[in-house]
Amino acid sequence: MLQLYAVPQFPEGVISQQDGAPPHYGNIVRVFLETTIPQRWIGRGAVMAWPPRSPDITPLDFYLWGYVKQHVCSERMNDINHLKQRITDVIHSVTPDVLTRMWEKLDYRLDMCRATNEAHIELH
Repeated sequence: MLQLYAVPQFPEGVISQQDGAPPHYGNIVRVFLETTIPQRWIGRGAVMAWPPRSPDITPLDFYLWGYVKQHVCSERMNDINHLKQRITDVIHSVTPDVLTRMWEKLDYRLDMCRATNEAHIELH
C-alpha cells in the first residue's frame, strides 16, 4: 500500500507519521520508508521523534472513522455479512468533498498546534 498507493501521492516534503501497529514497525516497512522518504517519516525506529499516536492530528482518527461509523450505524445490521457490506459501501461512498472537509479540519488542527507552539491541546 505504501509503495503502490500512498508514497506516490505524497506532495513534496510531506512527513509520514506511522503509528505503533506491528505491521508499521516491520523491518521491510522501515527500510522502504528510509530509502524512499529518508528522514521524512515518524514512528518507531525513525530518526524523527514524535508521539506514536496523536489522534488530534491523525485524519483517520479524528474524522474518517467517525464518518464511517455514523453512516454504517445509521441502519440496523442483520448479521456480520451485512455489517461488512455496509462498511464497504460507506468507504466506497467517500467523495472528494468528504476528503476536502477532512483536510480542512486537519489544516485547522495543525494551525492550532502551531499557534500553541505544539503545547498539549484537545480538539473536539
